[in-house]
This record gives sequence, C-alpha cells and structure tokens, in this order.
Amino acid sequence: MPAAICAPQPDAVDAGATILRNGGNAIDAAVACALAQAIVDPQDCGLGGYALVDLHLAGTSGAIGIDAPALAGALVTEDMWIDQIIRPNPDGWGFFLKGHLNESGYTSICTPGTVKMLAHLLERWGTLSWAEVAAPALGLAEDGWMVGGMIAGWWQRSRRYPETLSFLDQITRHAEASRIYLHDGHAYEAGDVIRNPDYARSLQRIVDNGPEDFYYGDLMEQMTSDLAANGSFVTRQDFESYRLRDDMSVSGTYRGHVVTSAAPPHGGPTLIAILNILEGYDLAALGHNSPDYIYTVAMAMKAAFADRNPHMADPNFEDVPTEWMMTKERAAYWRDHIAAGEPIDAAFTPTGTPHTTHVSVVDGAGNVVNLTHSLGMSSGVITPGLGFMYNNSMVNFHPWPGHPNSIAPGKGRTTGMAPTTVYRKGDTEARHPLLALGAPGATRIITGCLQVILNVLDFGMSAAEAVYAPRFDCQVGTIRHERRIPGSVMREVARRHPVLELPYSYGGAGLVHALYIDPVTGALSGGADGGGEGMAVVVA
Repeated sequence: MPAAICAPQPDAVDAGATILRNGGNAIDAAVACALAQAIVDPQDCGLGGYALVDLHLAGTSGAIGIDAPALAGALVTEDMWIDQIIRPNPDGWGFFLKGHLNESGYTSICTPGTVKMLAHLLERWGTLSWAEVAAPALGLAEDGWMVGGMIAGWWQRSRRYPETLSFLDQITRHAEASRIYLHDGHAYEAGDVIRNPDYARSLQRIVDNGPEDFYYGDLMEQMTSDLAANGSFVTRQDFESYRLRDDMSVSGTYRGHVVTSAAPPHGGPTLIAILNILEGYDLAALGHNSPDYIYTVAMAMKAAFADRNPHMADPNFEDVPTEWMMTKERAAYWRDHIAAGEPIDAAFTPTGTPHTTHVSVVDGAGNVVNLTHSLGMSSGVITPGLGFMYNNSMVNFHPWPGHPNSIAPGKGRTTGMAPTTVYRKGDTEARHPLLALGAPGATRIITGCLQVILNVLDFGMSAAEAVYAPRFDCQVGTIRHERRIPGSVMREVARRHPVLELPYSYGGAGLVHALYIDPVTGALSGGADGGGEGMAVVVA
C-alpha cells in the first residue's frame, strides 16, 4: 500500500519519505521529518520548541490529540511587564515591549516540549529506534544543508515595525547564533551551505542517552545552568516537572464528515465553529471566491473569532467554554446575525507567530499523523556548544494581568495551531480518514485550513488544487486577501465590508499542507503550499 508525506522543507520531506521507503510507519516518518526540519529551518522549529499532534491510528475511531506546549517558567509573575508595554503588534503577533523582553533573549524563553512529544510518539507508536529516525537530521547537521530562497529572504528582510525584530536581528543579537548562522558577518544567501556540528552532537546525545537526558540528565543541566546564569524565568524544576497533555482533541461535523483538531488553547474549536456556521449555506451555489462567497465565509470567520478571542486560554488555568463555541445552536445564532447585517465585534487578542512548521504523513496501514511544531520566531538564544535555538513563546502572552491569556508560571499561551483530520462522509465512527492537513501561520492557520477543507468538500478540488487556490482571512478588522483574488471581485466585497490586499500571492493566509486519501481507490495525493518551498511525496 502506498504512503505519503507533505511538509514545507524538501530536505525534511525527503528524510521522512526515506523512512517510509525503508519500512517505517507514519509515526517514524513524522519524527524523522520533524528532526530534519529543525536543522534546515532553524528559527521555525527545533529541540527548544513546542509541538502539537492530531494522530489517527489505523483501525481505531477518531483521533488522539497530544499537546507539548511551551510553558511559562516558574519565575514569571503576572504583572512583571506591565510597565514595559509599548503597544500591541498591529499584525497581531503579540505585544511590543521595551527592550524586546518578551521577544528576544533569555527572558523570552518558555520551557520546551518538542523532545518530550517526539519521544512519546516514537516510543508509544513508532517501530524504529532514535538512531534510525535521527540519521537524516544528523547527516544534514554534520554534512551541511543548502539555504533555500525562502529562508534567505527572511534573513534579508528588514523589520516591519521599529519596535520589533527581524529574523536576522535575532541572530545578530546573540553571539552563539551569530557564530553559526553568519558568514563573515553577513547572513547566508540562497545556495550557500550551512553546517551545524554542535546541533548534531546535541541530537547524538539524545540518541545515545535517551530523550530523558533533555529533561533530567546532563543535557538538562547544561541548558538550565546557562538559562539561570542569564536571567531566564525557566528553571531546572520546570524541565524536571514537564509533562505532556493528553486528550487534547476536539471533534465536530461538517456536511456528514467528522472533523478532529486541536483542543484549547489551540485552533481546533475555532475551526469547527466556523465550519458549523458555514454548514447552513450552499457555498457551492455561491461560487468559489465569488464576492458573495468571500463575504459569507469571512463573516463566519469573524463571528467565530468574536467568540474565541475573549475566552481562549490554557484550560489548565482558565474555564474555556469550548462546547459552547462549537455548538450548532451558536452557529445558528451567528447565521441570523450575519443575515441581519449586524456588525461583528471581535476583540483583539495576541496570536502566535506565523513562523511555525508542519508535517502530515499517511502510511500504508492507514495511520495518519498531523504534527505542527514551532519555536515561535525563536529567541535567538543558543546555549554555547548545543547548536539549537530556544523558543520565544513569552511574546504571545497578554502582558496585562486579569486576561485569560495573562502570564502565570507553568501556563501555556494561546496559539492558532490546528493539525486536523477530516473523515469520510457518513463515517460516524471516524475510522477512515479522508483529508489530513495543517499549517504554519499563527491564527491564519485556522482560516487557511478552513478554506482547504471547503475547497475539497464543497468544490471537489484535489488536494493540490485546494491548497493552491487563493485565500483570504478575516478575524478582527478587515478582510485580508492574497493578491491572486482579482481586484474586481474584492471591490464588490468592499461594498459590504472593508478589505485589504496582502503583499503576497501565495502563503498570505497560512502555509497549508494537505494529504488526501481517495475514499474509493485508497490512492494518496497531496498539496504543498506555493508560499513555501516544500513538497508532497507519494511513496509506492
């Protein structure tokens, strides 16, 4: 039986595909791909990051959701930055603080969970050893990897706002990052080759000593000594007490299809809420990306975010009304509201960074893995000799006290991450996956994945067609759209709601990657977002 894998980085897709060809299952391939992504996409993901999975095991019902969040360190306090606030980021990616305290450096770091997640997946459901799945990543780190045009472009891009930092700023502000990722004082360019033997040695320590070394052993001691010496809020006890969160899946239905996705504080409930609203419309009759279609879908997005933004938070700390958000009754209320032409007021809340990554894998047995993982935009911090960056997840907490997403020790912040599985129509037991997908892109992950689902289910598009079709996004204010939606269409939309053209033709509303399992033949196909450099590979 064939297998397939899809992700934004060609070298990482190749690593996962090699594992599948050599007899590994979807879990083995996803872990191998994620480890390779960490090498070739070093500011989006890595050992110092966090991860979220939507996993379907062949022959079982529904999905298993597991969360490995970035958690605020034990030394944080709710009001510690109240005097440092400048303003919210106009693009929604967190808040600007004086001195970039929440965005860069040791004070921006949260306790990482990626290693714990990958270890759990491999040990519980994998068939290969750490040495086998880590081999492709080790080769890339030791022998070198070629810088692609997208990452080179990020390193050449200047900061958009004076209060924030660019990708390159995060490197130049930190000596160890500069040593690895600058060449003669300048950023590497597309086509250049980067080696990171320090990262290889750290990964080899996990292979040799087990992933426990990251949380309890010498590797943990090395990390936490450095963190403590430089003013981080993350402590040794934070590493030792870190635990995965199980039962982190939500489920809904759309036109007879079961849909599973990530539970709070992530994007699944909002995705399902939008689908619930749209189930009451004949979208196909409106016409794909017609003015009426864009307005209707955009208002459904905005309505679901109006419910999400005041309430979404870490459920271990706050009472999140998840069921209410996802009820069909709530959806009916919003359809009536939209039909009446009433305004929808969605309060601002900070979102995650768009710089994240994802991998979807389907194997011949029918196992499906949707794994989204991230560093945020990275803190820029690398403990000397270890080679990998830590996350900067403190940037996405609300810096004022009293908000559901405010800072607290051991708390995770909200994200838009939404690894998702859609099951065959009428399959009420959710035993036969139809579509597997996810994306980077902060809360635009939600609206990006939504449109790919609609493109497949309502318009009969293939996975590639569904991913390539131009997208739009509406959460708080305007309807933002990719440039490939004709201006004549958007001018019609603008008669009913403000619109704003994004400076992107692809990738402006999430960077969606999807795999499709034909319900009749079982044939696999995939779509890799044109805004990235990745690919979908079917392994015979």
